[in-house]
Amino acid sequence: MKLSIAVLSGDGIGPEIMQQGVAVMDAIAKKFNHQVTYREAICGAQAIDLVGDPFPEETFNTCLEADAVLFAAVGDPRFDNDPTAKVRPENGLLAMRKKLGLYANIRPVQTFDCLLHKSPLKTELVRGADFVCIRELTGGMYFGEKYQDNDRAYDTNLYTRPEVERILKVGFEYAMKRKKHLTVVDKANVLASSRLWRQIAKEMEPAWPEVNVDYMFVDNASMRMIAEPTFFDVIVTENTFGDILTDEGSCISGSMGLLPSASTGVFTPLFEPVHGSWPQAAGKNLANPLAQILSVAMLFEHFGLNEEGALVRKAVDASLDANVRTPEIQVEGGAMYGTREVGQWIVDWINKQ
Repeated sequence: MKLSIAVLSGDGIGPEIMQQGVAVMDAIAKKFNHQVTYREAICGAQAIDLVGDPFPEETFNTCLEADAVLFAAVGDPRFDNDPTAKVRPENGLLAMRKKLGLYANIRPVQTFDCLLHKSPLKTELVRGADFVCIRELTGGMYFGEKYQDNDRAYDTNLYTRPEVERILKVGFEYAMKRKKHLTVVDKANVLASSRLWRQIAKEMEPAWPEVNVDYMFVDNASMRMIAEPTFFDVIVTENTFGDILTDEGSCISGSMGLLPSASTGVFTPLFEPVHGSWPQAAGKNLANPLAQILSVAMLFEHFGLNEEGALVRKAVDASLDANVRTPEIQVEGGAMYGTREVGQWIVDWINKQ
């Protein structure tokens, strides 16, 4: 297969982890005789510095022309600490999602047996946890009408029926591919937008008779995710709730550095780790590249290259079992490996298979 990949490394640790993701993709492509070409593009704080726009038109066109986008992270404390900033790196991320029509964010949450001790939760609670969060990505408060002055501010949580129907359809489809259990998370006891979500989900249920659907308020879901994570199989929810719940899911795996994601929709699909840019670690060879590498696995699987994706996952498992890990997940007394060393070990392992 021929694949054209838009590479958006972004800010902070982005370039370092991206280098390892591309190296793994190249190793897989060579082993399975695929042709992968790359075209790099700027985004985030880097793009603001260069052209004043966190997601410039040239970057958008590069993404449109590609088969897939491999993205790392954006964010810079220069903007975080300046409430008066008119443009921020994260604006580019929102613009990218909106312009590419990436309305479905798919975030798998799973545990690794050799890392259960790294979770702040009890081992008996997280063992066997394996679920997928499907977050609506282009609507809700993040994109609704906003206002702020010195005394008043508001964000509008607007959803339309077509937006809700299409993301719920993704949820039902994923449930059918897994254990046929779908949890719709909302706040229908308070929010009108959530009542619309629940109404539409109830209307759609009969079309998916094999799927067991339950409904859960977001506050209850957040508690249940910590108290009984193995309850969940597929969760579908709106933008803001999904953002919070998926970050909470990192407590289950033990590190955000282990969680990949995919965003799909109207145009080019995008694959990225769920963590941020961690600017304090930039250039220090400390960042965990596994989420970026597992995002490569999701990219291959999106195009039906399941054997290729499975080999990437096996390589990651092998690195963890061999204690080839960056500091935040290394066992006590284990050898020190940096971003580059972990990536190279995984590439070497793939080459030996």
